[in-house]
Amino acid sequence: MERRHFIETLSAPVLVACAVCMGACSKSGGGTNTGGTNGGGTGGSASFTVDLGSNLLAVGSSLVQSGVIIVRLAAGNTPASFTAVQVACTHEGTAINYNASQNKFICPNHGSTFSTNGAVTLGPAAANLKSYNISISGNTMTIAG
Repeated sequence: MERRHFIETLSAPVLVACAVCMGACSKSGGGTNTGGTNGGGTGGSASFTVDLGSNLLAVGSSLVQSGVIIVRLAAGNTPASFTAVQVACTHEGTAINYNASQNKFICPNHGSTFSTNGAVTLGPAAANLKSYNISISGNTMTIAG
């Protein structure tokens, strides 16, 4: 087995495990996971809350919880100020990151990119990320879908 193939094979599961662990250890708490995401582009169901009084305070900040990455796109506590999509890339399931300067999600594994609503903008991923519904009451954001 070539070293490059070995590293590629090993890195994807490790990154996904790290993303799941970070989501589980998130200080936003109060959430329950009713499902998960997978690399098949269908995303799982999720239902949890985020305290906007202590999380996602700055534009461009992100949070991973219950297989979902939530990003603050604009100031104000309205649903339009945020986006929530599955964290697993639809190509091979690697945890994606949000790049605030480019205003897009990027998969560190093979370079797939997605718009803020989860649409594929560059492959090799062929399927869009699952997008989740956002509702806000006071300082409490609810993610569902």
